[in-house]
Amino acid sequence: MRHLDATPPERTSLFHGRAIRLPMPSVEAELEFHRNMWRVAEGLERKAEMVADPRASVHEACDQQFERIKTSYETTLERFVGDEYESVAHAYLEGERSDGRAALAGYLSEALWRLQQLYSVSNLTFFPVVLRYPRCCTINARFVHGQVVENTIQYESPEHSAVCPDESYADIYHGESRWSQKQAAEHLAASAQAIRDRFPDPRETPDDERRAGGIVSVFGRRGSTFTSGLELVEADPDRFDDDVEEPTLVTESSVARCTEREWLPRGAAVL
Repeated sequence: MRHLDATPPERTSLFHGRAIRLPMPSVEAELEFHRNMWRVAEGLERKAEMVADPRASVHEACDQQFERIKTSYETTLERFVGDEYESVAHAYLEGERSDGRAALAGYLSEALWRLQQLYSVSNLTFFPVVLRYPRCCTINARFVHGQVVENTIQYESPEHSAVCPDESYADIYHGESRWSQKQAAEHLAASAQAIRDRFPDPRETPDDERRAGGIVSVFGRRGSTFTSGLELVEADPDRFDDDVEEPTLVTESSVARCTEREWLPRGAAVL
């Protein structure tokens, strides 16, 4: 992905405390949203398999999860903006465009830019909220400086550690790391199933069973310690009293603010 000219603080200020609202006026639009969320679930399932495998690389597992999220975001960008979404994002961030499609391009391109850094930059956490409403959904792609501990599970990655194999406690460290990875794999698999249950196929689910709801999730790294978490949240079905025809930047939901209070340590910097 091309590096955009705007500096991170300048880009962040455009989207801080904001979410992107996407129209879902038809079953076909809902189906695309459903498929995107299932791509995210598939990424968690594959990550769970790799984290549980002592022969697999945690770094590679995280890379594969990133690729699923990237595909999900790029599918949304291509659907609403087109193949030239990077140049549209650039135009939005340079103040040359202000329409909803350009805002979407800027918002998700910024998220992808930060996601690319997530596992190469220690002490950064992805903390998104995805909410489903009648005829629309919102994506709040937040990032946090620091590790999120509440409501999460931590696991250790020896490949990211400075512990040498010949050190006296190396065997104990590796054994405890494998145990933490096994626990994390079970959590990741359960999280994947929760996403599938939360965002069912609209062709097979009554409207009142998929009308509103969402998830908040966490994944990140601090040194050799990785973090994962997911929780189902409710969404107010009456929040929006209008329909939108194109993506729109909106204020983050009360659900998002609540998760910040409940999940984040005091003084955490939310991007």
